[in-house]
Amino acid sequence: MAQKTNSLERFWKELRRRKPFRVIAMYAGTAFIILEVVNNLVNPLRLPEWTPTLVVVLLIIGFPFAIIFSWVFDITPEGIRKTESFEESEKTVAEKKPVNRMFHISNIIIAALIIVVVILAYPKIFKRGALEKLRSSGERISVAVMPFQNMTNDTMWNVWQDMIQINLITSLSNAEQLKVRQIETINSLLQGKGLVNYASISPSLASSISRKLDTNVFIYGSIGKAGFTIRVNAQLINSKTEEVFKSFQIESSGREEEIFHLIDSLSMMVKNFLIINKLGEGIPIDYQKFVTTNSAEAYRYYIYGENAFKKSDFYTARNWYLQSIAIDTNFTDAYIMLSSTYQYQGIYDQAKKWSLRLYEKRDILPMYQKVYANWGYARYFETPHEEIKYLEQLRELDDQIPFMYYLIAGDYRRLQEYDKAIPYYEKALGIYHKWDVKPWWTNYYTELGRAYHKTGQYKKVRKTYRKAERDFPDDPSLIYWQTVLALSEGKQKEVDNYVSKYKSIRKENSASEAEIVTNLAGIYSEANIPDKTEKYYREALSLEPDSAERLNNLAYFLIDKDQNTTEGLHLVEAALKLSSDDYNYLHTKGWGLFKQGKYQEALDILQKSWDLRRQYAIYDHEAYLHLEAAKKAVAGLSTNNQ
Repeated sequence: MAQKTNSLERFWKELRRRKPFRVIAMYAGTAFIILEVVNNLVNPLRLPEWTPTLVVVLLIIGFPFAIIFSWVFDITPEGIRKTESFEESEKTVAEKKPVNRMFHISNIIIAALIIVVVILAYPKIFKRGALEKLRSSGERISVAVMPFQNMTNDTMWNVWQDMIQINLITSLSNAEQLKVRQIETINSLLQGKGLVNYASISPSLASSISRKLDTNVFIYGSIGKAGFTIRVNAQLINSKTEEVFKSFQIESSGREEEIFHLIDSLSMMVKNFLIINKLGEGIPIDYQKFVTTNSAEAYRYYIYGENAFKKSDFYTARNWYLQSIAIDTNFTDAYIMLSSTYQYQGIYDQAKKWSLRLYEKRDILPMYQKVYANWGYARYFETPHEEIKYLEQLRELDDQIPFMYYLIAGDYRRLQEYDKAIPYYEKALGIYHKWDVKPWWTNYYTELGRAYHKTGQYKKVRKTYRKAERDFPDDPSLIYWQTVLALSEGKQKEVDNYVSKYKSIRKENSASEAEIVTNLAGIYSEANIPDKTEKYYREALSLEPDSAERLNNLAYFLIDKDQNTTEGLHLVEAALKLSSDDYNYLHTKGWGLFKQGKYQEALDILQKSWDLRRQYAIYDHEAYLHLEAAKKAVAGLSTNNQ
């Protein structure tokens, strides 16, 4: 018994002397820091998703080796040395004189590691207070809903991945206490990163996307199936720490028509957790029920329409939306997209018709769609000022939609208020930059460049176009505006290169010679070089002498730039013989008569042109200014005659 006690005492002394626990602490702290760094770098550096797993395996393999080396070797001021035996150590200690105890370097390292680990672990340790802190700060909780993953091995359920996401977004958007990222925001970022397969969206990747969207929490879920039972799982996750606040699970039979009841129940569970049960007293429970469809078939057609719309197949999309509405006449999402589809096709009377039908339902719509309906109405029947008002309201509901900023900027540009447009264009591009994806078309760059150009900020124009070149090389629209900039700066060699490149690309895209020459005239017009503008307009007309459009282009230039008003009127009369009710041609004639001082006749024609223009939901600020000038001139004549 005494021998066993001596052995334990000797082993304990060896543990104290060789200090393996210090190495274990240092190894654990260092491993934790390494894992945190790796997790944070996987997405920015585009590392494989298995990278953190590999690091964990390597750290586990290295752990026993660290223990062995800590037992065998010592780190001393003279370097790494083999640890002395117990007897040698006792003898050395006896020979040494007593000295004051001081902190070893290893103690300092351990203390530093503890501090770093505490800083990194603090958010996770105290995760339960995160939502409460957000609420007590008075800020709205920002939420991103990721597409749900189909785990059923049945592709028929793929359509419900988006459906659950859309319905959750719509439901949560009705809560004033929440700021819910809309479907356009989330899907733009996912598509920009090439994430078309939802199964590839891991919680870590979803967390990264959620942070790029500036959201506090995100919802991550899946659809499962066992026999005839459908099970939907959802987790409410902290965007920064990836810790789960709450898990939700709901089941229903496998019948497709019951899935909507399942989605409604899940929406209410999530909303209750985020709002009713957690935000304290005074929160209204009776939220307005969001308008959706209870028809699985109608929703299926809607999703088909969405897929076609994303591919710019507007004709196919239109037919799917119409079938969806035929099944459920209260399916408001389908109205919104159908109106937009008709507009993209240039069928404005139908676009207005469906926008009006939606507008008539606005009092029963969810908050986001209600504002969207108001904007749609303003787009067809009011002015850009009203459009901006509603777009700003939509931006308040979700301030991470680049297209919303683009639309607001576009309205200011149409009003020729370029200084107001610039910050919105910059914000739209800033969001894409934060997402680390390119904009979905080049106009985000070129419209900002135009606004800079109009305000004389040529250096910013060039910088913007350089960025655009990286995302959209050989884009004809970009080359068009690069040529305008080179002309404005007097860089003729660049002009020649751009013009040659522009012609080549347009010919490859089957553009006619007259169309290319007309665009060259537009380039020189934007650069304010009238002699070249006139030259190219005349060349285009010589190529297509019977074209009303070519006649009007030259006519408007001659009249507007005071080159030859009489010839311009003669040309536009020829255009009107070919198309008597074209509002552009009427506007040209009215402006020519105004330039000749025939104010009353000019007003009558300009008013007719304006009325026709508004029938097609088109607002042209220059036409508006010309009409107002004619009204003022006629009013002045009346005053002088009195």
